[in-house]
Amino acid sequence: MQFFRTIPAQATTSRVLAIGNFDGLHLGHRALLERLTATARQHGLPSAVMTFEPHPRELFTPEQAPARLTSLREKLALLEACGIDEVHLLHFSRKLAGLTAGEFVERILVRGLGVRHLIIGDDFRFGKGRGGDFAMLQEAGRQHGFGVEAMHTIEIDGERVSSSAVRDVLGAGDLEHAARLLGRPYNISGRVVHGDKIGRKIGWPTANIQLKRKRVALTGVFAATVSGLDKRHLPGAASLGVRPTLGLGLRPVLEVHLFDFDQEIYGAHVTVHFLHKLRDEMKFASFDALSAQIARDVAATRKYFEGKS
Repeated sequence: MQFFRTIPAQATTSRVLAIGNFDGLHLGHRALLERLTATARQHGLPSAVMTFEPHPRELFTPEQAPARLTSLREKLALLEACGIDEVHLLHFSRKLAGLTAGEFVERILVRGLGVRHLIIGDDFRFGKGRGGDFAMLQEAGRQHGFGVEAMHTIEIDGERVSSSAVRDVLGAGDLEHAARLLGRPYNISGRVVHGDKIGRKIGWPTANIQLKRKRVALTGVFAATVSGLDKRHLPGAASLGVRPTLGLGLRPVLEVHLFDFDQEIYGAHVTVHFLHKLRDEMKFASFDALSAQIARDVAATRKYFEGKS
């Protein structure tokens, strides 16, 4: 998969394009991407995705911006796994937001990318003041010679699949529900880094996973697996949150205690797959009380995996 951070002044090839934030790559996104790749094959052209960084709401209303479901690196890996040929990342700035819908179509879609066919979600709006919509794109397509189609909402058991719905169920701790909307367990990837070694000191060593995000969509203690260390998914108990017992600030931390595992893995890039929530974060009066609760969490996590075997 090719990755581009700029849009050329003049396209040298045509492509079939989908536009969106694609946060989480849920089943609705996957249906759209399947349509994209099938249409690209029909035209004999590359399948391309245009996405934005940062999220538009992070620019205009950062205090109200939703927690990211996926980092940029995670999103790119998921798009590549869907068979996408190209990803075009647009830096979302006030300058970009100031383009009218017509300017966006002419400069970026027509001249820059040579779009032959465009696929969008049914609620897609774009351009200054969100002035562009599906009807406007259809008219632009007739003028410039590209096709346009809108993908309708995907529903599971009568529920609309969306990134907001995934965030809601993750926040409620329903990991199984989130997995149904995503088509896979929710996961977070990152590099194993050195922490403060408190877990090791109290008898429960953990892998500290670097989080490149200020907010997370879920917190608590979870039964989880870790991939990326070998060919297996290794079981363990994961903690994600601000560690209130330690009073170390409000930036979230992801730690995993892997069962029956004793290897140095600093620097490894791993993925934590969240399977089941055990409990919310708690503040304990002492390290002894914290250690006792971790023992109960580990026992509960082992019991969870025994029930799955």
